[in-house]
Amino acid sequence: AVVVSHGHADAVARLVPALRSQVDEIVVVSNLPGSVGDVEGARVLHNELPRPFAANVNQGVAATTTELVLVANPDTVPEPDAVPILREFIGSRARAGIAGPQLRWPDGGWQPSRRRFPTVTGTLVRRTPLRWLAGTYAQRGHYLLDERSTEPAPADWLLGAFLLMRRAMLDEIGGWDGGFRHYGEDIDVCYRAAKAGWERWYVPDAVVTHDYAAEIDRRFLTRHTWWHLRGMARFVRKHPERLKAL
Repeated sequence: AVVVSHGHADAVARLVPALRSQVDEIVVVSNLPGSVGDVEGARVLHNELPRPFAANVNQGVAATTTELVLVANPDTVPEPDAVPILREFIGSRARAGIAGPQLRWPDGGWQPSRRRFPTVTGTLVRRTPLRWLAGTYAQRGHYLLDERSTEPAPADWLLGAFLLMRRAMLDEIGGWDGGFRHYGEDIDVCYRAAKAGWERWYVPDAVVTHDYAAEIDRRFLTRHTWWHLRGMARFVRKHPERLKAL
């Protein structure tokens, strides 16, 4: 498991014990001083200077050798069988490159993590004041709100909070793109995996609580908004064919 902490020492202290019995090794990338406290059963990599999330993921992956690698955000807490369920599923399908769990809000409510690749009009609605008229999760097709599958289901992309990935896939596509500042890197890695013929799966029997801040869904005109715009601009530059997806 690879955990990137950017000042989230308390969250890491909750997550590591939950992961310890489910994975062979835990690598925590400390992106800022004070990002990791005293944690048992984890190897800590300290950055001299902060790096983008995706670059830190690659750093953590490079420090491991296992066939499967889990990327887990500090604000997640998996159920005791979440990783074994993902591991068993991805191992049953030779071309399964990415598997993600069912995410839930801290109050137990379902969190939409299985999504469609972005379209032009959909992005405009979600990331402009048009959202005030439509509502944050009004785009039922993008968030697949009418497809709350209780069985494993293929996905375009999955929210990058908790993903089990096959190393062979990461090696083939060149890992995560460290050029993304903060947003869009999970869409990009899933999109490149799709182009290379790797499957992405939502596995709802694996359950993970995600205390998702969702900054860009709550507020406009913040630094997070700017980071998201930069991320989507990079995604479009890399994959200009998505401009045809209106």
